[in-house]
Amino acid sequence: MAKLILIVVLALVVVWWLRGLRRPSPPASSKRSAGPSRAQAMVPCAHCGVHLPRIEAVAGADAGRFYCTEAHRLAAEER
Repeated sequence: MAKLILIVVLALVVVWWLRGLRRPSPPASSKRSAGPSRAQAMVPCAHCGVHLPRIEAVAGADAGRFYCTEAHRLAAEER
């Protein structure tokens, strides 16, 4: 019985090893380009409070206020 278990374990190790050899590893450059290269500053919408990257935010008339959409900027300025 012990020999049978040993043979099964060895067969599983060989199959696992052969599967690893067949898969090509992705190039190192594609791993880096998949995600953002740097962290971006997040700002809250002055109208609804949702946080979004500063690059995507709409700047308000007064300095330091950002909005998630043009509609929220207009709604806040009407107040």
